[in-house]
Amino acid sequence: MTNSIQAVSVLFVCMGNICRSPTGEGVFHHYVAEAGYADMVHIDSAGIIDYHTGQPADQRMRQAASLRGYSLDSIARQVKAADIEKFSLLVAMDTNNLQDLQQLAGGDKPHIRMLGSFLDGVRDNATARSVPDPYYGGSAGFDEVLDMIEAACPAILEHCLWLLNENPK
Repeated sequence: MTNSIQAVSVLFVCMGNICRSPTGEGVFHHYVAEAGYADMVHIDSAGIIDYHTGQPADQRMRQAASLRGYSLDSIARQVKAADIEKFSLLVAMDTNNLQDLQQLAGGDKPHIRMLGSFLDGVRDNATARSVPDPYYGGSAGFDEVLDMIEAACPAILEHCLWLLNENPK
């Protein structure tokens, strides 16, 4: 009897689910597909608050992503308590999002990580840098978000592949 590969699931989380987390979803989806793992990694995004529920990603973020070849097609939704158990990895964009997710989870959980913890030289939430919210800034903020997410993608995928190997069906 052979083991079948179990899919892993990643949820990117920011405050409103219109800038940083849909960018995480779109960029990581592109990266995972290019690496040949699209059928093994389910990717989604959500926001801590419900203010933007039902809306597409911010137009400025979609434009910045498009210039780099990414499509941000998700529709904003609010994170739910069920997401804590449903997803193999929850990726918070900043320390406030991390704290909100931990509160929703009833405490610190190892599968709730800051995106910054996947950047070179950083391996934990305590020393991870937050992804700045570009909503009230200029175009450079959207580029910085893309830069950080692109830089984190290899380590996030490596973590997902580790999860697959650690949790065979």
